[in-house]
Amino acid sequence: MDITIKITDREGIVHEVQAPTDMSMNIMELVRSYELAPEGTIGICGGMAMCASCQCYILNDVALPEMSADEDAMLSEAFNVKPNSRLGCQINLTPELEGLELELAPE
Repeated sequence: MDITIKITDREGIVHEVQAPTDMSMNIMELVRSYELAPEGTIGICGGMAMCASCQCYILNDVALPEMSADEDAMLSEAFNVKPNSRLGCQINLTPELEGLELELAPE
């Protein structure tokens, strides 16, 4: 089953994308698959919550998985962090995320 997610890229362009929920993908991998961020600027650590290159801002009220200690620690050291910041690699695509709206944080 696919869900619809709105992603605002780093240039402010909104992309409404279809996200598969049956492939164990996360937000960072989704952004990569649609090439919404230049190669080498997102998911640098490979999705291990070791860098903040996939940081994004959650723009609407969709139930997200709880933040892990690793994600919390990484965000405490990252730049441009806001109260609605999350690491895209830590949010797996599930049917519950239908309608999610997010914005990619600056590089």
